[in-house]
Amino acid sequence: MNTALWIVQILLALVFLMAGTGKVSQPKEKLKERGMKFVEDFSGGTVKVIGSLEIAGALGVVLPSLFNVIPQLTPLAAGGLVLTMIGATLTHIRRGEYPIIIVNIVLLAMAAFVAYGRLTLVPLF
Repeated sequence: MNTALWIVQILLALVFLMAGTGKVSQPKEKLKERGMKFVEDFSGGTVKVIGSLEIAGALGVVLPSLFNVIPQLTPLAAGGLVLTMIGATLTHIRRGEYPIIIVNIVLLAMAAFVAYGRLTLVPLF
C-alpha cells in the first residue's frame, strides 16, 4: 500500500506542478489560447492564486513525507487538492465543459486516496 501511495503522490505532484506553473507563469490570454477556457470566468490574479495553490499542493503531497519533516502536512496538502478539484469540477459543470470533468474527478479521487491513505492506512507519522 505504501508503494501505491507513493506512486499516486508523485503523479499528483507532477500533474499539479505542471498545471500550477503554467497558470502562474502565463498570462490569462495565453492560457485561454492553450484551451483553458475557464480563465474567462476569473481575473488574472485569481488564476495566479489557483496556480499557486496547485504548486503548494504538489510540493505538499511529496516533500514533507520524503524528507520526514512535518509529514502530517502530506494528507493536509492532499485534502487541499481535493478541495481544489471540487472547485474545478463545479466550474466546469457550470460552464458545460463535461469532458474535462472526468479528469477533475480522477485527480480528486487520487488526492482523496492519498489523504485517506496517509491518515489511516499507512501514516508516516
